Amino acid sequence: MRLKRFLLRYYPPGIILEYEQGGQTKTKSVDLLDLKPETDVDAVLDEISRKEPLITPSRMDQVRTLIKKLQQKLAATDDHAFYLFKVLRAHILPLTNVAFNKSGSMFITGSYDRTCKVWDTASGEELHTLEGHRNVVYAIAFNNPYGDKIATGSFDKTCKLWSSETGKCYHTFRGHTAEIVCTAFNPQSTIVATGSMDTTAKIWDVQTGQEISTLMGHSAEIISLSFNTKGDQVITGSFDHTVTCWDVRSGSRIHTLIGHRGEISSAQFNWDCSLIATGSMDNTCKIWDARTGQCIGTLRGHEDEVLDVAFDYTGQLLATASADSTGRVYNAVTHQCLMKLEGHEGEISKVCFNPQGNKILTASADKSARLWDPQTGKCQQILAGHSDEIFSCAFNYEGNTIITGSKDNTCRIWR
Repeated sequence: MRLKRFLLRYYPPGIILEYEQGGQTKTKSVDLLDLKPETDVDAVLDEISRKEPLITPSRMDQVRTLIKKLQQKLAATDDHAFYLFKVLRAHILPLTNVAFNKSGSMFITGSYDRTCKVWDTASGEELHTLEGHRNVVYAIAFNNPYGDKIATGSFDKTCKLWSSETGKCYHTFRGHTAEIVCTAFNPQSTIVATGSMDTTAKIWDVQTGQEISTLMGHSAEIISLSFNTKGDQVITGSFDHTVTCWDVRSGSRIHTLIGHRGEISSAQFNWDCSLIATGSMDNTCKIWDARTGQCIGTLRGHEDEVLDVAFDYTGQLLATASADSTGRVYNAVTHQCLMKLEGHEGEISKVCFNPQGNKILTASADKSARLWDPQTGKCQQILAGHSDEIFSCAFNYEGNTIITGSKDNTCRIWR
């Protein structure tokens, strides 16, 4: 094994090692999730040299410089106020979802008008219209971090794979017997998973377009799908009140997470894949040990359905969105409620952290999106102007651009 070069990853903080083994170029990451601006660099270097044989003493000065760069980025103050950059009259019917590519240079919108559109973030110009579905395009995803492919899942029971650069359709995945409502790429971009109202999820080969396996076992529709960072496991959340963790290679079930008393709305791994968070219509969120499948905490406090959950990059904080018009911030380890996010006047359907972990974004039926400080729970900014409910929102990788998608048929870019 020979180390070729280092790549820096700002969010979450880490150093990617590119190395050669048996004539092949491979990568592995040194995650520095606990790094702070005041962390002792020598202590971090000692830890890395003990654990990582690829980093020899001669490379230590390089690594020191990279760690200091990461610390500078973490120390940068963020008092950015967002302004409305552009309103995109994106579709002739309401939007269903929005998503950025990794760099944030492009984003996609799905719609009831049966299309998905690809947009240039910097100019707000439409790059491509992906046409071919015969019903609502509901689930959309980029193959991040690469961003050269897009998957679209439709109520027409098919999923299509497209080139984000040319708009060409590579494959149409057929096999589901009901609407496809969620889709995701594994981080390696070799497979796509689709979840359907037919109670199954399917795994597809990106290269060949062939079905690899059908994940069977749920007794109601699957509405949430999420891969772990290694890409060897996928979790499915279902209206049957359970979440199942699957082995991607064999298609077999690893765990079923049983304990919720209502439909699952959202299921997510944290960054290091040690924890899984699930939100449910039973007004609670649960934290599970991803290794054993055991429930290790129930997060209570919401007075209505929990509609979305999101970890920050450290996996220490969890934000929730609820139909009770509030968001909450919990400590994912102690399960304590740290902050209540109050101010919206309608249900909150989406919540996410910015990549830096120092802002929370919520989208609400009250036609506004809000930015919050996770440390204080204070609302920092209200993004107003949509004329109908906002059901989708996202940050770009740098955290300096936001998109919001609304039932008013428009998408707004905020900078």
